Amino acid sequence: MYKQNNFINTEMVSELNKYKGKIFVIKFGGSIMYEESAQLAFIDDLLLLTDMGIRLVIVHGGGPEISKWLNRTGIESKFIKGLRVTDSATMEIVEMVLSGNVNKKLTSFLSIRGLNAIGLSGRDNNLIKAKKKYVYDNSQRIDIGYVGEVVNVNEKTLLNLLDNNYLPVISPIGYDLEGNSYNINADYVAAAISGTLEADKLLIMTDIEGVYMDINDPSSLLSSITPEEIKKYIDSGVISGGMIPKLECCIDAIDRGAKNVHLLDGRKQHSLLLNISTECGTKIIMKRSAAQCQKAI
Repeated sequence: MYKQNNFINTEMVSELNKYKGKIFVIKFGGSIMYEESAQLAFIDDLLLLTDMGIRLVIVHGGGPEISKWLNRTGIESKFIKGLRVTDSATMEIVEMVLSGNVNKKLTSFLSIRGLNAIGLSGRDNNLIKAKKKYVYDNSQRIDIGYVGEVVNVNEKTLLNLLDNNYLPVISPIGYDLEGNSYNINADYVAAAISGTLEADKLLIMTDIEGVYMDINDPSSLLSSITPEEIKKYIDSGVISGGMIPKLECCIDAIDRGAKNVHLLDGRKQHSLLLNISTECGTKIIMKRSAAQCQKAI
């Protein structure tokens, strides 16, 4: 059961009641995965959300853990446009770390604290079918190895688990019909799952407060951004590096059917609950109203 906190009030509970029976997909990653206080606050939030009848799916990353093990085995980490170059040797480490070490530790951590968590790889029961992904630079196609993009999500498996009050915890590994494993950016997996399930919210936990016009200016944080603006800011260089796939996946989630997409600061305790009551972070919206456009001028 949820441990009551002082900032939980009647208004917040009333707001949460609106989402009873709805699905939230949560991308869990960044520093929150390695800070105990943030983890415990995160679990408190999950417990309250499930107590309120909200159905949850967690997709986790594990980039720092992968890099640590690659370093131990003498394999250099390389990235192109925010995606890890993944040859066959790297893929073995990636799958071992994500589907084994990270997934099982996280699932156990959640289960011990009262959540009905069940760990899954995208290879389990044909959960995440994938195909090889390429990146492009000046119209040149670049092969980055066993990096995949989602082709299909086994919706039935996830709904069966949710209908039986389980909390699926998913590692972002995909498969193809030839039996190959693929390393898929966890943000893209979360986007595909949220779209397939028509989730009411996709909540992406990050290491920053949201999207900035200038990363060195805290006042430039955007409370909302449209897909059109995301594309413009990527082209102009305002959005770069690892934020590119993160925001491209937000567009993908909305295109696939997710109703609301939010980028949240996972370092801020109880950011999940605060987002529902205060709309913190950056929200991806389809388009701006006339009033919003006028305010932005």
